[in-house]
Amino acid sequence: MQLIQLSDWLLDIAFLLYVISSIVFAVAVTGKNWAGRDPKQHEERYGRIAYWLAVIGFVAQTGYVVARWIAGGHSPTSNMFEFMAFLDYCIILAYLIIYRIYKLTSIGAFVLPLGVIMLAYSYVFPKEITPLIPSLQSYWLHIHVTTAALGEGILAVGFAAGLMYLIRTVPQHISTKSTKWLEIVLAVVLMLVGFILMDSTFARMDQKTVFEMRKEEMNAAGQMVKPKVEYILPAIVSPADSTIMKEGPMSPLFTAPTWMEGKDAARKLNTMLWSVLTGVILYGGLRLIFRKRLGAAIKPSVESVDPELLDEISYRAISIGYPVFTLGALIFAMIWAEEAWGRFWGWDPKEVWALIVWLFYSAYLHLRLSRGWIGAKSAWMSVIGFVIILITLVVVNLVIAGLHSYAGV
Repeated sequence: MQLIQLSDWLLDIAFLLYVISSIVFAVAVTGKNWAGRDPKQHEERYGRIAYWLAVIGFVAQTGYVVARWIAGGHSPTSNMFEFMAFLDYCIILAYLIIYRIYKLTSIGAFVLPLGVIMLAYSYVFPKEITPLIPSLQSYWLHIHVTTAALGEGILAVGFAAGLMYLIRTVPQHISTKSTKWLEIVLAVVLMLVGFILMDSTFARMDQKTVFEMRKEEMNAAGQMVKPKVEYILPAIVSPADSTIMKEGPMSPLFTAPTWMEGKDAARKLNTMLWSVLTGVILYGGLRLIFRKRLGAAIKPSVESVDPELLDEISYRAISIGYPVFTLGALIFAMIWAEEAWGRFWGWDPKEVWALIVWLFYSAYLHLRLSRGWIGAKSAWMSVIGFVIILITLVVVNLVIAGLHSYAGV
């Protein structure tokens, strides 16, 4: 129990340090034009402070990984809380390495907030250490999931550099297809932020809506019971063929379609609806505050960065992350699937989306190396690729049921 508490404290310390580091990075890149300050010295000074805050946070998170590994008896990657926390760990590790190579302060202003979002997302899920289900009781858990997370963490740095390239190079004085698509990408990120804020808020308020399904199911004890479904977020949509046992903050506006089988399907749909709604509200609020497109508001902070350097960082991150992801998410995953389920491939939703991610980044590398897709085309593909990863992490885990559903909420 003491090790579990220690691991929780260390993770909380890491999260706090990452938040402070993100703020200091923002000061480094946005405050360099303040009156009476040399822009280069200002950026370097605050960039070093933010970097070392991130390093200390990473050391604390390393302590969390070790303590939780010892306490649980297995690598801390067996559920969504542990996986998302470990993915954040890999993102920060990849950033620290990239920074030591390129000494580019402004990339920290994009990667660290992404790490904060991922770690905040992990807090949405149950943190308890539970015994591994039979299919997870294998040394492949350590190999498959850790390498898949490491690959995605490195690809996240490629995404951040690609996004910076687009913000730096897409003209904002006129409305074009590029400016509109860039705003859509930023809105998708805000949807994830909105979901985290909403879920964290209502989890603390403890105003759950409880539904009872009319159709009986057999429980673990072999008894036929009517299963219950708990919503943490207010109910926009109720499960089909159910009754409300406990009222929440609001009454459902409509009922989920009958084809959404499973007692958790409607809850996951409800989560997605709130994610989209809060993301749209956040995006609209920021547009009102800045009175301009978000890309235009962010652009001054990256105007001094060489676009070719950003293109190089994005490409190198993806060229390293791609083989690591291939090993972890496909090759090691298929070996483990054959060992656990007796087949290498089964078209499970998570497997399909891992294949989609792999095919997309394969196309990225092919087009870059054989067709000369550099600059804007390459940046768009690096951004879209990681958006697909986000869809896999959020939508597939929260909405689509499958053999990997043990990783859900």
